[in-house]
Amino acid sequence: MATTLPPSETSAEASAEAPRDASSAPSEARSAVRTLLRLWPYVRPVRARLFTAAFIAILASCVGLVIPLVLKWMVDGPIAGRDPAGVWLGALYLLLLGLAEALLFGFRRWLVARPLSGVEAAMRADLYRHLQRLPIAFHDRWPSGQLLSRGTTDLMLLRMFLAFPLTFLLVNGVTILVGVIIMLVQDWVLGLVLLIPTVPVVITCVVFEKRYSRAARLAQDQVGDLTTVVEESVLGIRIIKGFGRHRSQARAFRELSERLRGTELHKARLLATILGVIVTLPELAIGAALVLGVVRVADGDLSAGTLVAFLSTALALRWPVDSIGFLLAMSQEAATATERYFEVMDAREEQEEDRRVKAAEEAEGTEGPEEDGRAGEARKAQEAARAERAESAEKAAGTRKDGDRAPAPAARSAARSAARGGEGLRFHGVTFRYPDAPAGSPPVLDRVDLHIRPGESLALVGATGSGKTTLTALIPRLYEVTSGRITLDGVDIRDMSREELRSRVAVAFEEPTLFSATVEENVLMGAGDGAGRKELERALGVAQADFVHTLPQGVDTQVGEQGLSLSGGQRQRLALARAVVGRPDFLVLDDPLSALDVHTEAAVEAALRRVLADTTALIVAHRPSTVLLADRVALLSGGRITAVGTHHELLRTNPEYAHLMSGTPAAGQAERTEQAEQEDIR
Repeated sequence: MATTLPPSETSAEASAEAPRDASSAPSEARSAVRTLLRLWPYVRPVRARLFTAAFIAILASCVGLVIPLVLKWMVDGPIAGRDPAGVWLGALYLLLLGLAEALLFGFRRWLVARPLSGVEAAMRADLYRHLQRLPIAFHDRWPSGQLLSRGTTDLMLLRMFLAFPLTFLLVNGVTILVGVIIMLVQDWVLGLVLLIPTVPVVITCVVFEKRYSRAARLAQDQVGDLTTVVEESVLGIRIIKGFGRHRSQARAFRELSERLRGTELHKARLLATILGVIVTLPELAIGAALVLGVVRVADGDLSAGTLVAFLSTALALRWPVDSIGFLLAMSQEAATATERYFEVMDAREEQEEDRRVKAAEEAEGTEGPEEDGRAGEARKAQEAARAERAESAEKAAGTRKDGDRAPAPAARSAARSAARGGEGLRFHGVTFRYPDAPAGSPPVLDRVDLHIRPGESLALVGATGSGKTTLTALIPRLYEVTSGRITLDGVDIRDMSREELRSRVAVAFEEPTLFSATVEENVLMGAGDGAGRKELERALGVAQADFVHTLPQGVDTQVGEQGLSLSGGQRQRLALARAVVGRPDFLVLDDPLSALDVHTEAAVEAALRRVLADTTALIVAHRPSTVLLADRVALLSGGRITAVGTHHELLRTNPEYAHLMSGTPAAGQAERTEQAEQEDIR
């Protein structure tokens, strides 16, 4: 989960930018219509039902406009002629028209309910799928609450817009147009009286649209910020309670809530203003038309039936006219929700290198007998290497006797390198700078050259903040190198698909993350689809995670959100089991034993040695006991690899390494410390 940081201003096209600051409204101009048109790919599959529903709604509204014409016929006909049979017939017509209108509106609702739920589900599924494919740099910048609000609140607003405002903006527009034509046909003078408020109403709607869109965007961003605070408070409840910070957290939540409340009240004031204008001006026009119509009826210029029909039509148009305000408000909220949704969807997913695609196309275009022969030779070489490795492992298992002295680390590494094919893992002048780093800032990693031979375990040691975790994240391509390249068995990892790369490289991160699932599901997440209990038990044994069998439901026990129902050491052991369960070719362990007690650590190390004997591994280490798992050690300092050798060699020859491993001052550090102490005394 991304932490809550002050988000920066962004455009929807930036791939890894943070969301807008909820404290400032978006300033760039945008068209609500153009924004909402981006929903068309999702609406297209259900367009037939939506168009049918809109047609039915228009038909229902037009049926409602026939009622005033029936009233005119009744007043000027049966009522004026004192014909009871005609009055009952007119009443029957009115009843049938009312039932038809109600049935048509109900049918419209039935038509749109199911497909629009499907549209919302499809958009939510696409959003989740897209989030899984976005680079880590994106998630580093976006607060989780902002992403959560886009997948819940915003999509709910869009479903409501498609179900009601989208249809009724069209329906009410057509109804108003048809109603105005009917009134002008009945009496153009009274019709013009009712058209007088049109200009001020249109001007009010334009001004309202601009102001309300800014307020709606601000409110939705603030909802995202509030969601982030709630989520972090729930996940960090132990810290909050442990440090007695519940009051400060409640104060922060209250401040955000008050800010959101103020924005919502501002929206309510804007809506009240436009509703006041839209309702008041037409009502005044209807009153003026009524007075003028009564005078004309008294003078004999207008029939009573025509006046009744005219006023009935005007009253029938009250709902379409009065609804303009909140329909525009809902449309603006839907437009800002669409904008927020596509801010995430527009972010670029992890892309394979263009040169890989180009190389594949060239290979397809130039493939011939020679290429076929080369491909066959490559496959044969790979099969021979696998057979050689298997034979070497069998020989080692058959010739090694209990009590034999283990060979030296260098000898073990050389033997395994000879038994394995390929070139192992190699960093070639790798430089890395985070995407959001200020221009001109020094890189985190600077021209790193490092070679981990096949079958070798290499410990990576360095001071806190030296870039060890960043270096390990480059191997599975969680981040892309800024310059240089990383090769796996001689192949640039950018020339592999991420799926292929991550199937060969397993990672155990420093911060063990577990999911709200069973122990078995969490561990087997690191294995292929065919893995079962046998692989699970082996991995648990390597990680010394036998404690799972004492849990209430054993490996079927739900570990809870973030695995907080387990201790730190237990979570770390399950994360280690997840890394080794798939028997990866390359293993990256980021300080995998930091949360274990000394006895468990010793047991895990003994089991881990057996795993490391059959794989190539990079181990981030802070303690000598972890370093001794490796064949060689690399020292990372100032973003560079400054020394490589065995543990004992570096202890003798490198003061910085000796300081990191033993705590003794490095060269010159004792003098600097003494000078600082003397200055403090002065």
